[in-house]
Amino acid sequence: MSIIELLASLALLLVSLFFYLTKNSNSKASSKSNPNLKSYPLIGSSVAIFANRNRVIQWTSDLIQNSPTATVVLRRCLDDSRVLTGNPANVQHMLKTQFYNYEKGSKARRTLFDFLGNGIFNIDGDSWKFQRQVSSHEFNTKSLCKFVETVVDTELSQRLIPILSTAAANNTVLDLQDILQRFAFDNICKIAFGYDPAYLLPDLPETEFAKTFDEAAKISSDRFATLFPFLWKIKRVFNIGSEKSLKEASSALREFARNIIKEKKQELSNKSSLETVDLLSRFLSSGHSDEDFVTDIVISFILAGRDTTSAALTWYFWLLSQNPEVEKEILREIKDKSESPVYEEVKDMVYTHASLCESMRLYPPVPVDGKVAMQDDVLPDGTVVKKGMRVSYHPYAMGRLEMLWGPDWEKFKPDRWLKSASDGVNNNGKWSFVGKDPYSYPVFQAGPRICLGKDMAFLQMKRLVAGIVRRFKVVPAAEEGFEPVFVAYLTSKMQGGFPVRFEERAD
Repeated sequence: MSIIELLASLALLLVSLFFYLTKNSNSKASSKSNPNLKSYPLIGSSVAIFANRNRVIQWTSDLIQNSPTATVVLRRCLDDSRVLTGNPANVQHMLKTQFYNYEKGSKARRTLFDFLGNGIFNIDGDSWKFQRQVSSHEFNTKSLCKFVETVVDTELSQRLIPILSTAAANNTVLDLQDILQRFAFDNICKIAFGYDPAYLLPDLPETEFAKTFDEAAKISSDRFATLFPFLWKIKRVFNIGSEKSLKEASSALREFARNIIKEKKQELSNKSSLETVDLLSRFLSSGHSDEDFVTDIVISFILAGRDTTSAALTWYFWLLSQNPEVEKEILREIKDKSESPVYEEVKDMVYTHASLCESMRLYPPVPVDGKVAMQDDVLPDGTVVKKGMRVSYHPYAMGRLEMLWGPDWEKFKPDRWLKSASDGVNNNGKWSFVGKDPYSYPVFQAGPRICLGKDMAFLQMKRLVAGIVRRFKVVPAAEEGFEPVFVAYLTSKMQGGFPVRFEERAD
């Protein structure tokens, strides 16, 4: 923490303490002791925000769970109010009914611009609509689906499985989170750009680019979380501290992306027709050659393809290790398929699909997502929203709401996604998947901005799960009683990684 940040934090604490002691000596800042969050003049709920700064996702989830409407208004310094909601009616209102009234907003775009530029995750209006239309067309091709299958199968059979087999034979501890990030990074680079970074190799090479990407994502996320936004802006002007690091990281990322684009343009210029099916080739061949435009797309695809699936799978394997009865059922389903299941077989892995959905209910890759109101509004639950106010929906909290999932919401229970859950099977003796309302389960967003890569993500995850679970039992290497900590930057992670051992299954 810099001297400026330290002094500002101390000043906040002194002012907060004054109000805390003089206004109401019985007030409690923690939502756990009092669901009615206390707010004070000028500083709002900054005392509680500061006290829970290291567990913001869990704390705000507690607030939403304790609210009768599943919505809370969080007041920060100088009446900077923000709405957090887990109410499905509000989510549908934001993401669909009043879609054009809830945008990323200029403040959020400025906050993320150094990292994401004008990529699809950081824009609104006509620019977003254009990128969405172009991306949607490319994602909906059969050739891309086949290409994804081939890429994932190659990475799985030629890189991942041999590494895990060696680790099992030698009883070596690996950080599964790191392994999955390497797997996902190689995959997204091949699928999106036709480029192989070769990060998932036996010697697990230094992943300088991945570290740089993580740093840029974390610093950008911290900009959102800070109580004093002016601090990062000052550091940015003077190019010091974390802002200097972000500038250097962003520059390195853009140089990486530009080199990929340059090589791809050269490759395409030497060919009379489009032979490759990666997304970048498709964009460039369609006439979208503006370097800044394509660079922003490259970085956005990496964020979407690397961090989300690896985050989802890290928590998935943790939950499997704690629920052997679920793992047994998944293994049974996998063994019913061929050694390398084709796309149709993967689609038919209903129980595995349900278990992935259930895992992401509890540990969503993007735990909170926010918009900004363009005009005054009133949410369906009666919450008043003023123009310029930030309104966030909270998938992490929504996965923990009793009103949505029942009193057993804490349980990892794939059956809740299956038809005839009481007896586990339908009349044909097979599981039947029943999806949830996307506004009650907005893990892949919903409405016009729903995730384009949803089907691709499930295809990758199910093939990877089938490949690993068929051959290995994943055993956490931490001490008994260890509970991993959920942390989130722009996407979620397991704090400190996920050390595991692999035990080869008997045939």
